[in-house]
Amino acid sequence: MIELEGVPELIDPVMVAAFEGWNDAGDAASAAVAHLDREWKGEVFAALDAEDYYDFQVNRPTVWLDNGVRKITWPTTRLSVVRVGGEKPRDLVLVRGIEPSMRWRSFCNELLGFAHELGVEMVVILGALLGDTPHTRPVPVSGVTSDPDLARTMDLEETRYEGPTGIVGILQEACTHAGVPAVSLWAAVPHYVSQPPNPKATLALLNRLEDLIGLHIPLGELPEDARAWQTGVDQLAAEDSEVAEYVQTLEEARDTAELPEASGEAIAREFERYLRRREPGPGTGAAPGVATEGTDPSYLRDASPDRTRPPKPQQPGPEAVPGAETDGAGETDGTSETDGTSNTSGAETPDKEAPRPEAEPPTAEGPEGTKDAGGSEKPKDEED
Repeated sequence: MIELEGVPELIDPVMVAAFEGWNDAGDAASAAVAHLDREWKGEVFAALDAEDYYDFQVNRPTVWLDNGVRKITWPTTRLSVVRVGGEKPRDLVLVRGIEPSMRWRSFCNELLGFAHELGVEMVVILGALLGDTPHTRPVPVSGVTSDPDLARTMDLEETRYEGPTGIVGILQEACTHAGVPAVSLWAAVPHYVSQPPNPKATLALLNRLEDLIGLHIPLGELPEDARAWQTGVDQLAAEDSEVAEYVQTLEEARDTAELPEASGEAIAREFERYLRRREPGPGTGAAPGVATEGTDPSYLRDASPDRTRPPKPQQPGPEAVPGAETDGAGETDGTSETDGTSNTSGAETPDKEAPRPEAEPPTAEGPEGTKDAGGSEKPKDEED
């Protein structure tokens, strides 16, 4: 461990973690932690030693110039702290990094050592998966835990998944064995438009996190970015009849599955969230931003005009299912989780015959998850 600054004294801290790579479809999870760090001006106080956990041929360091001086940034995991003010101030310990290449148990033990030293009361790990979900509908977000008591008291799903897993699953199990309450939140990203960023999925994760920890999170420009992203995907889907037809099929399946959610309970949950957002509270200092009108969604397009559209990626041992319950805010408390990501871009022609993910909530059995969302033998991590 490389300590960059002294560890502050924290108030009722919650650790929120996200890792780039196999667990971060569309960069939705890592972008959520980055948003928290940016909005609340997080201060980095520690970083894990990159030599211990990363293969630099997989996650290469980058060279950059600082006033003419060449410097190197090494891939690692950093910890920062933010204080959410208000009548009842509270601290968040933000963990943001890349899924490690090796020594996962030691990696988790280092993070748990910091959690113990800082008095962390709960660990929340964010993830994102590729799923059969339409981009036109609210993003499904599932909350799962390995702790039966926590599942009951916080209205979460108790994970029972068996199969390949990533660092999110391993860290959650490490927390459970260490007696630290831990929850994983998973957002489902449409597999046919998996290229990052996905602000709509990031927004859904932050909304679910807000409900879970009881803090008002300033969203800044995310709502506008999410609307611009959906508009861009709408335009791309309209240009391809096969994609448009497939999206309509997903919409019909989703709407049929969620008919029971048109209930008084769902409406009440949405109304409560609406009231919370109107009331002044912790973290309300940042005014909502407005994105530039006519945001260019070109990042969704493939720059190569003659690119062959790849088939729908296969996910090994998905740890989530998209058919979970959805509340009035467009999130679910269902049983979905995975540690898969994909690097396919643009609106892909769907494989209508591809099997749907197995409907089984997750549990982490070990660090054997080494396949990416496309079924290759090695996870796809961040580019240089």
